[in-house]
Amino acid sequence: MPPATSAPDAPVADGDAEAPPVPTYRSLAAPVSNPVDKFALLPAFLKVRGLVKEHIDSFNYFITKGIKNIVRANNRIEARSDPGIYLEYKNIYIGEPSVQVDFRVETITPHFCRLTDRTYSAPVIVDVEYTVGKTHAKHRKPSFTIGYMPIMLRSYACVLNGKDEAELARYGECPLDPGGYFIVKGTEKVILIQEQLSKNRIIIDTDNKGRVTASVTSSTHEVKSKTVICMDKEKIYLHLNQFTKPIPIIVVMKAMGIETDQEVVQMVGRDPRYGDLLYLSIQECATERIYTQQQALQYMDDKVTYAGAGNIKDGRSKLILRDVFVAHVPVNNGNFQPKCIYTAVMLRRMLDAILNSDTFDDKDYVGNKRLELSGQLVSLLFEDLFKTMNTYAVDRMNKNSDMARSSPLDFSQLIMQQDVITSGLERAISTGNWDIKRFKMHRKGVSQVLSRLSYMASLGYMTRITPQFEKTRKTSGPRALQPSQWGMLCPCDTPEGEACGLTKNLALMTHVTTDQEEGPLRNLCFSLGVEDLSLLSGEEIHAPGSFLVMFNGLILGKHRQPQRFANNMRTFRRSGKIGEFVSVFVNEKQHCIHIASDGGRVCRPLIIADKGRSRVKEHHMKELRDGIRSFDDFLRDGLIEYLDVNEENNALIALYEHVDQDGVQRSSITHIEIEPMTILGVVAGLIPYPHHNQSPRNTYQCAMGKQAMGNIAYNQLFRADSLLYLLVYAQRPLLTTKTIELVGYDKLGAGQNATVAVMSYSGYDIEDAIVMNKSSLDRGFGRCIAMKKYTVTSEKYGDGISDRIAKPQRDRDGVLIKQNMRALDEDGFVAPGQIIRNHDIYVNKQTPKVTNRTPGTALTDRDYRDSPAVYKGVDGETTVVDRVMLCSDTNDKLTIKCIIRHTRRPEVGDKFSSRHGQKGVCGTIVQQEDFPFSEKGICPDLIMNPHGFPSRMTIGKMIELLGGKAGVSCGRFHYGSIFGEPSGNADKVEDISHTLVKHGFSYSGKDFLYSGILGHPLQAYVFMGPIYYQKLKHMGS
Repeated sequence: MPPATSAPDAPVADGDAEAPPVPTYRSLAAPVSNPVDKFALLPAFLKVRGLVKEHIDSFNYFITKGIKNIVRANNRIEARSDPGIYLEYKNIYIGEPSVQVDFRVETITPHFCRLTDRTYSAPVIVDVEYTVGKTHAKHRKPSFTIGYMPIMLRSYACVLNGKDEAELARYGECPLDPGGYFIVKGTEKVILIQEQLSKNRIIIDTDNKGRVTASVTSSTHEVKSKTVICMDKEKIYLHLNQFTKPIPIIVVMKAMGIETDQEVVQMVGRDPRYGDLLYLSIQECATERIYTQQQALQYMDDKVTYAGAGNIKDGRSKLILRDVFVAHVPVNNGNFQPKCIYTAVMLRRMLDAILNSDTFDDKDYVGNKRLELSGQLVSLLFEDLFKTMNTYAVDRMNKNSDMARSSPLDFSQLIMQQDVITSGLERAISTGNWDIKRFKMHRKGVSQVLSRLSYMASLGYMTRITPQFEKTRKTSGPRALQPSQWGMLCPCDTPEGEACGLTKNLALMTHVTTDQEEGPLRNLCFSLGVEDLSLLSGEEIHAPGSFLVMFNGLILGKHRQPQRFANNMRTFRRSGKIGEFVSVFVNEKQHCIHIASDGGRVCRPLIIADKGRSRVKEHHMKELRDGIRSFDDFLRDGLIEYLDVNEENNALIALYEHVDQDGVQRSSITHIEIEPMTILGVVAGLIPYPHHNQSPRNTYQCAMGKQAMGNIAYNQLFRADSLLYLLVYAQRPLLTTKTIELVGYDKLGAGQNATVAVMSYSGYDIEDAIVMNKSSLDRGFGRCIAMKKYTVTSEKYGDGISDRIAKPQRDRDGVLIKQNMRALDEDGFVAPGQIIRNHDIYVNKQTPKVTNRTPGTALTDRDYRDSPAVYKGVDGETTVVDRVMLCSDTNDKLTIKCIIRHTRRPEVGDKFSSRHGQKGVCGTIVQQEDFPFSEKGICPDLIMNPHGFPSRMTIGKMIELLGGKAGVSCGRFHYGSIFGEPSGNADKVEDISHTLVKHGFSYSGKDFLYSGILGHPLQAYVFMGPIYYQKLKHMGS
């Protein structure tokens, strides 16, 4: 082997005939000499999927299919006293978003609801059939409203769905607003993605006492339960809450009909080591003298917990085994065979883990997690409220059935009188408390107010994942960065402090699946050679060479040619015959094939490779750029497919299309990344050259990017937020990234390009403080507008009496009696554009002294007392009235909203930050005459201390300065996307430096400066150029 002539990390030059040998798989990240530019797939993906498409897809699934399934499962209610009196739901659907005004239904828009503090909701409409009276006369009532449901923006039920930019503008909406949130009582609420452990999956782990356990959290529409099988002192027991003590597992098997010990051992496996581990458990069963099914059931009946004083224990254990023990495995006609086999598989997995510690499951592995989205959470809530409404109606019917009535009562009247669904959904989304007693579910903080501090803050909220893990626990495992998170979850975007590593964010191209129909997939599996479980004996289940087929956690059967079966399933998926999100994972260790079509799995698109060659060719990309082909066409033609975390284990994924090199087999590569930059999330994607920074700096920027002031939406000046910060002159960064253009940050920026000189200046720049140029501040640098909303409500008291708005009081000469009324117009409201100061009145409201009057008498001026709305600001501070809005609230009361605008210029103590996690306060403000200047007359906007670089190691910030300077010189935006240099999505430092030299600057970006105080040249060259700076919400005053 010839000796290597270059450094180990040096890239191989294009066209180099004798490339140095590298270790196996080393060059998977090496680009080909003429790669197909695949970047156009990213905007095509976002056009189809969007940034928050998982929220919208989930809610769409609920309102189109989920809600119908809930009603179908609970479609009939009957009176207990007379089963002939019933109500049956025939159909259910969601109407158009609307509101009732004076017994008139009016269609509403989200913008209208924000301004008037209403809930953006639509009627839940059912078609019902019911009987009336003792004759049981049948009636049908179509289009019957049972409540109102808050509607997610941009979902199928929303008025904004499918609208183009012009139509959105007409509705008062911003085209860049992604939707995916609710408006409840005028406040924007987002249901955060909830992280859960996978349901219906066997997890092998150890408990807090170090015992090996096999646990399954079963979840069906009817019941949710947790089954734990645990080895304690070399004996195996079942732990269920319904039993007072742990039950020996062999007793459980006998109770389900497997009476002989030989059958149990056969089901678990023929390996003699399994028999040795089961020996003590079998012996314990004999010691208890339990040999038959009846004896086992009797033993378990004695261990059942009391559910109530009048409960009979006999026969309870069989019901528990049927309905609670691994509840997701069905028992049809008393046949416990599927449950026995499932239990045997759990035992086998558990014994394998005892014999080989490598087979333990990792709870923190992303493939063992499921994400609950808005649709699933609202579905759980609606199901509970729907059942509560029906139960209430049945109870009322039974109470009133014996009472004498002029007209017979029917169920439709009882349901119409209720407000259970409307108030229940509104309360839950408004408070964020999900209390569902049926499933013992008590969660807080499920929904939160959508942050509108900046455009990126709201996008970051939409992709945030909230854990169920307690944040106060100091374990490191769940917080660590998992290799399985690559491409699925952002490695940078996580908060500091106790939530670090627990609260995560989705990566740019991640999609969260929704449930798919199981029937056709199940039939397809049997058609492709899966042997049905009911036809197999215990001996045959674990026959050598055959694999068990698990479908969404259920054992379907087994297959003797697992790889062929998996390839056939993938062929069907790539040709569009089955759902694009169906996962096929062959687990060689467990001898299992896992088919998954359930919701909550994270997956991402990858390019399919044939022997290392991408299926996506240049002509495909040309068709995409010309608009002939869409992203869905790539999926349909089998060029791209979605893989979840589990199926990625069966794939070998290259970063770039592979080039021939020694030690790497091209034939083993199955997939190629679309773009490596998509491993980051939306917020981290804004950082230029993040791969040149120390890791924590990128994490700090993710937090500060959400606190930066900027433009929040195109309709920001027409909104009525409680508090809104807007940067006066937000700019597009000179050094940008591809993510910035994809998500629209270049249109709604949150920062300004500042010319920064890296040098020491006075003593006011220590500890990251920055020295600012007063002339730059005069020109508008860092200036912001704070817009605050003040609300006044005119109350109604009955008898036609209400508060009133009075004209400002003047004397005979027309002079105002009270000087603090100077801002008022003649109608008693403050006028838009008027300057308002501390203690000024902005609404001259008067309240009646008495709220009950003699009929026929009118209230005079003496009957009212002054209760004006007074502005409380800071003395000497001048603010301006931006807008005054009048509207009626849900109780038909007059509401006056005044938006007060205050312009703030930067002061000492205000916080600024670059996009590299380097924040600093303004230390002092200096006249431009005293600032250093270059020989070309360039004067910096701010001066940064050079001691901020060595310990922070933010090389990306240095490259940003060079790139910004080169961009200004040549009039072109430069790019700094992560890992973008090989694919051309990031400019190389060498190229940037050559551009600088070409335009008369130093290769290193340094300038020759003169002192502004003395006029002498400074003794060193100064590193100076434009860096994008963000003004943060933390201000000195």
